[in-house]
Amino acid sequence: MAQWRAAAVALAEHRARELRGLTEDDARAAILALLDLGTSLPLPPEREQTSGLVIQQALFHRARPPA
Repeated sequence: MAQWRAAAVALAEHRARELRGLTEDDARAAILALLDLGTSLPLPPEREQTSGLVIQQALFHRARPPA
């Protein structure tokens, strides 16, 4: 377990160093790459009928405590 914990700390430090080293142009390029990835994936068939927003709102409404 100690090895896993040490690896987690090292990975977090590495990630923080990489993020600090990003330029604005690098960040923009990464964002655009993620957006492009999303548009290149096929939509599941159920997304042709609904965006899921109505379902999400219904879930939020049910989760709300009674007034």
